Amino acid sequence: MSTSPRPADAPVESTPDDDLPGGRYRARTVSFVQRSGRLKDRQQRTWDALAPQFVVEPPRSGGRTSVDPGYVLDAAEVFGRSARLVVEVGSGQGEAVAHAAAESPETDFLAVEVYTPGVAQTLQRLRTSGSTNVRLMQADAAMVLGTTIAPASVDELWLFFPDPWHKSRHTKRRLVTPAFASLVARVLRPGGTWRLATDWADYARQMREVLAASEEFDVDLDAPRFAGRPVTSFERKGTEKGRDIADLTAVRRA
Repeated sequence: MSTSPRPADAPVESTPDDDLPGGRYRARTVSFVQRSGRLKDRQQRTWDALAPQFVVEPPRSGGRTSVDPGYVLDAAEVFGRSARLVVEVGSGQGEAVAHAAAESPETDFLAVEVYTPGVAQTLQRLRTSGSTNVRLMQADAAMVLGTTIAPASVDELWLFFPDPWHKSRHTKRRLVTPAFASLVARVLRPGGTWRLATDWADYARQMREVLAASEEFDVDLDAPRFAGRPVTSFERKGTEKGRDIADLTAVRRA
């Protein structure tokens, strides 16, 4: 995910709320901005060729990044096998997930990303590597973790360099909150690992506070760099600007 600042204000998205009768929708602030999904010619050709194989299109419940809360992903059906499952939230241009898929063909990877060009770039990486153990879903991660993925079905969840929303009036849009941590705990199996990384010191502090306060994880607030994470373009930009990289891990308690 990007480490660069976003446009001023992200939109709200209408999502179903169980507290509202009749399946009505409640506005909810999301951690991303709506951007143009227009693809370049090469990206469009890649999309047309590979999306039917790699992109999971869930039923929607409103916005284009929504997921019908009644839909539950059948990973064995989608991947055509039963295997260890890793979910990357905010896979960006696919650098981390494509690298990991090539390194670990025995593992299945679900990449969750809202931006169409990022998904298209990931498809291009998969075409180059020849990996077939990745599926992509364009959807709001909070909805995916809240209802789409079955409880206790994920072995690892990755959140690398989420948007820092570094301005004080925008920090409420950050993804890592107590509520989001509970969603991660919902999908991780006991003993499953949540891996996080950021190059923004203030966000690292917030992540540590959230994880330290959670009763659902055993945490390492200053973990060594995850060997399975390649140096992405976003990480490189951060280090070039003199920012330190913080790695954290949280293991789901039984």
